This record gives sequence, structure tokens and C-alpha cells, in this order.
Amino acid sequence: MGASSSTEQKLSSEQRELESIAASTGALPMLKKDFSKLADPQSNALPLNALQQCFNINYKSPVCEAPTKMPGSFPVLLENLGSSIVDLFLVTQKGGLNWIEFVRGYNKCCGRMSASMSFNTLFRLYASTVTKAGLPLKMEFESDDADCKISGSLLANDVTMLLWMCWTMLWDYRTFRNSKEKGKENLCLPDVSHLVLSAVTSCAEVASDLNAWDCDVSALEVELPMGKFLTWAFKTMPSLPDCFTQFVYARLQNVLTSEDESTSSSSSLGNMSSTKSCNSNLLTCGRAWAISLTLRSTISEEILQLCFPSDGDGMDGKLLYQSSLHGRGLNRFWSNIGGYKGPLLMLVSASKEDAHGGSSNVKKWIIGALTENGFENKDLFYGSSGSLYAISPVFHVFPSAGKEKNFVYSHLHPAGKVYERQHKPVGIAFGGTMGNERVFVDEDFARVTIRHHATDKTYQTGSLFPDQVQL
Repeated sequence: MGASSSTEQKLSSEQRELESIAASTGALPMLKKDFSKLADPQSNALPLNALQQCFNINYKSPVCEAPTKMPGSFPVLLENLGSSIVDLFLVTQKGGLNWIEFVRGYNKCCGRMSASMSFNTLFRLYASTVTKAGLPLKMEFESDDADCKISGSLLANDVTMLLWMCWTMLWDYRTFRNSKEKGKENLCLPDVSHLVLSAVTSCAEVASDLNAWDCDVSALEVELPMGKFLTWAFKTMPSLPDCFTQFVYARLQNVLTSEDESTSSSSSLGNMSSTKSCNSNLLTCGRAWAISLTLRSTISEEILQLCFPSDGDGMDGKLLYQSSLHGRGLNRFWSNIGGYKGPLLMLVSASKEDAHGGSSNVKKWIIGALTENGFENKDLFYGSSGSLYAISPVFHVFPSAGKEKNFVYSHLHPAGKVYERQHKPVGIAFGGTMGNERVFVDEDFARVTIRHHATDKTYQTGSLFPDQVQL
């Protein structure tokens, strides 16, 4: 990698710039070791087969958290993912990939870039992989620029496949990092129907008779314009491109840690203990992942650990309160969470009953609230940050609107006989004002009141469940 001729001196300036970008991510020492280990000593270049082996994914028998049938095209998509990464980002010559192009390719994948460029990179990878797999796609790029305009549209199944592709890269990175038997972990795909429905209802002109409460997303034929989809993605899942960057970094790191590189490229059917663990709670793997995708903080990592029990204690170790285990009501709730001052995610499952022509139709929904500093027993609103979530059947996130700070209200009955000039509500609330809360859970946990977002200036606007009407 020395330089002597004028041409090589010109390249060395480019080399220094590329190496500086890679060094800013902390990866330059790893890249140098990878190149030394894999490069052909005669040509001083990385052979194409070594690159393809490095990024090859071959999960033969993935299983899904959702009851719906997995598209048969998804395993085919995964088979072409590794070669798409090499073809798209690592420009090889006849003799292989030289050092400068190797660092350039890494920077294209993992270098610091804007949010729009990171999504552009991810969508290019998806489009290339779909094309290699021989599947139809209506997404189009106006040029080869890293941040060009993307036109066309996606179908609901495209969104599912895109999300599962990202989850697979994340799963590969996390399970390889933690598994004692590298490459022997089973790929369990999360239920992402709530995210797909979020994209559909936000981006497409859906029919008025679309029943979000009982909808097979795989059967939806609506088109999602790329402009609207990008806007939705930036708002709803800003950390999605991290799945790709973490995968690339981990696979390159695996070159140095794996004695048998072939073990990292395949996986076989195993147990579903992690998925079953999630399914026993309201916070399934798919729901936990969706919430983590909305965050760009350490809290995202804590929530994501719930999907991978090997990262820590898993779901049970993080659970402070569950009504089915600890009993219903504010007093039972407080005896388990009182004194906890860290980040807290509260999920509420409830239902509403619609009567039509003498018959009733019960519709179940799940909402959530995230606070960074636990709960306090106060008779007024408090908090400095937080987010509300519509989780099921359609996922949406409502972070702070920046206008008011009525993030949390949690008030128990006063101890002893304490005179109160004005009766303060007993229960838990999020947003709105006293007596006109956006979300209010009564002290018996028997009734949840959801008001229209017009009553609330703390959290951003939007419905917490489909067909929400003002109360």
C-alpha cells in the first residue's frame, strides 16, 4: 500500500481521505487486519469469493412470530443479499478488490452520513437484492448519486420483505455476537403487520372499508408512493438503516474472530425460546423492535435486548409489573414500580365495543407510553420527555410536541385523612390537562379513557387506535 509514482501519489491523497473517514467510525485497524488476512499475497487484492463468503446469508428454515404464512420468495431474497452487498458497494477489478476500494466500500456502508443518505443506501440494497432474486419492484432511482431522488412505489409485501431483510441482518449481528455456537442460531422473524399497516394507512389511498382490526397485510395490493413512504420512514423508524451498518461491521469483524468462516454464513432450524418468551407478554418481539426503531438513544438498546434474551435477562428480567401476575389496580402497580427511577415503558391493552344492528363487535387495541425517569406519586403532571405509542393493530409514535410538559400523571389516594380542597384524579395519565387527559387509566385498571389529540399539546397529534373519535 506504498506510493512511489506520481499516479500513486495522487491516489495516496485519496487514500488518506478514505482512511480518515473509516477511522472516524473506529474501524480502520479492523479493516487493515481484514485486508491483510484475506488479500491474495501475489495481487495484494481481496478475491471476489472471499468477499462473497464474508457477507453470505443462508438461513434455510426461518420461522415467523406471526400466524400468517411467510412468502416463499423471502428465503430467495436472503440468498441474494450477500452478493448484492458486494456488487453494489465493493467495486472489484479483474484481480480482486484493492485496499482503496475496500475502504471506500466500507465507507459507503458504514461511514457517517445524513439520514436521507442512510435510507437511500438501504433502499438501494433492497432494490438490488430484489432484482437479483428475480422479483418485481417499482422502486426507481433517478441517478447513481448517493442521495438522489427515489421515485416509484412499494407494495405492502415489499414493506414486509424490507423490514424482514433488516431484521435478518440485525438478528445475524446479535446472535453471532452472543452465541457460543456461532452460526447455529435459528432465524425467528417478528410479526411486523402493525408496522406495515402503519405505512399503508399513512402513505396509500386506502379504501374506506379497510378493517385494520382484522386485516391480512399480505393480501393488500395498494401502492405506497416512495415520497410518502420516505416521510413515514424518517418519522416512524429513523434507526432502521443501523441494521445494515451493524451487519456489515459485524461480518468484517467476524473475519478476525472466526476460525471457520463458513459457520457464520448458514443457520439451521432451532428452538423458538426467545419468540415464545416475547409472545407470553404484550410486548412481542415485533412490537419491541418497532419501538426501538423510533429511538436514537440508549433506551433503544435496552428495549431491543428484550428480543434477544442472551443479551441480558430477557423479558422476564426487565418486567416490573404485569397485571396477570401481580394483580390489577394502582396499589398493586405501585408496590412493584415505586422507587424505580430509570426508563419505563408501560403498555396498556384494552378494547372498545361497537354495536351494529343489535350485535356487538369487540375491538382490541394496545397503546404504550415511554418515560425516561420512572413514575412519581404526585397530584400534578410532571416529566421532561416521553413518547406515546399506538402499538396494535396499527403502529404509530407520538413524541414530544415541545409545547407543554404534561408528560406523566400518577396519583394514589393520599395516605391517612388528608384534606383536599379540590379532588385530584386517582390514576395514571399521559398528556392533556387535569380532568381532560389524553390517556387516563383509572385506579382499578378497569377503564381506559382515550381523548382526541386536540386536548393535548404535550405529545404530537394522531390517533391512538383506528377510528378514534373525540371524547
